[in-house]
Amino acid sequence: MTHERLQRLMARGREFLGTDYAIMGGAMSWISDRHLVSAISNAGGFGMIACGAMEPHMLEEEIAETAKRTDRPFGVNLITMHPDLFELIEICGRAGVSHIALAGGLPPKGSIDAIKGTETGTPAKLICFAPALSLAKKLVRSGVDALVVEGMEAGGHIGPVSTSVLAQEILPELSEEHLVFVAGGIGRGSAIAGYLEMGACGVQLGTRFACAKESIAHENFKKAFFRASARDAVASVQVDARLPVIPVRALKNKGTEEFTAKQREIAGSLDREEIAMGEAQLQVEHYWAGALRRAAIDGDVENGSLMAGQSVGMLKEEEPVADIIAKLMAQSEDALTRR
Repeated sequence: MTHERLQRLMARGREFLGTDYAIMGGAMSWISDRHLVSAISNAGGFGMIACGAMEPHMLEEEIAETAKRTDRPFGVNLITMHPDLFELIEICGRAGVSHIALAGGLPPKGSIDAIKGTETGTPAKLICFAPALSLAKKLVRSGVDALVVEGMEAGGHIGPVSTSVLAQEILPELSEEHLVFVAGGIGRGSAIAGYLEMGACGVQLGTRFACAKESIAHENFKKAFFRASARDAVASVQVDARLPVIPVRALKNKGTEEFTAKQREIAGSLDREEIAMGEAQLQVEHYWAGALRRAAIDGDVENGSLMAGQSVGMLKEEEPVADIIAKLMAQSEDALTRR
C-alpha cells in the first residue's frame, strides 16, 4: 500500500519525465556527463547533461554518447547566458532531446519558442528554475512546462531563500495545476516524501549523485565530500556591490578565499576602466568554470572549487547510482508508513 501511495504521489512527475521515479539528477558541470546521466536514467531516474560552457560540437557529442549508453529519457541543462544558446537548442532538437532545462536567469527572448516549437527536430519540454513565487508565476504564464523550486541549501549558484520556505510559498499556489519539482539540500527519502505530500510532483538531487560510483569526479574530490559536514558547505561572499555576483555554495578551502581576492582584482580593473561591466561578469564565470574543473577533474581540492550542497554531510561512501535511488525510494516509503 505504501509503495502504491508513493507511486501515486510521483505519478505526474513520472509521466512528465517518462521515468519509473520522479527523481531528476541535478546538472553539475564537469560531472553530469554521459556516464552519470545514463546511469541515473538506467536506474529509473532522469539524468540531465550539464552543458555549462560546452561548445556546440561538444554538446552534440555528449548527447550522442549518452544515447549510446541508455535507451531511457534524459535531458540537457543549458545556461541562459551561453553565447551560442540558440545553436545549442537546435542541436538538442536535431538529436531528439525530450527535455531541456534553462538555468541562470529568465529565458532570453525567443528561446521558449525555439525549444517548444523547433523545426529542426522534436519539440522539447521546457523546465525552468524559480527562486521566487512571482517569477514562478511569470514562467508558467510564458509557457514553461515544469518548474524546479531550488533553495539556498543547494550546491553551486544559489538564491537567498531556503528550500523549505520556497516550497511553502510556491507549492500551495501552483502545484495543483502545474508541475513543480523541489531541489536543494535533499539527501534522504524522508525529505522527498515530505515535499511530495506538500504537492511537489518530484525532486531534483545533485550532491547526492556527485560521488556515485559512475561519477567521473576525481577520487580527491569524492574524499573531500565524504569528510565534509553540512556547515563546511558555505556560500561565497560578494565584496563589491557593482559586481552582480550570484553566490556559490561550495566546501570552504583556499579556492574560496582566492575567489574573494579575484573579485577585488576585477573591481580594481573596473575602477581603472580597463574592462567594461560585461567583461567583468564574464571573468567571474570563467573563474568558476576553471576552478570547478581543477577540483572535480584534476583533483586539486585545495585551489579548485568543491561546489556542494549542504546535504554533503550525509555522503559517506561511493555507491552505485541504482543503489542510491533504491535507498531513497525505500526511505520515502518508510517515511510515508510512519505518517
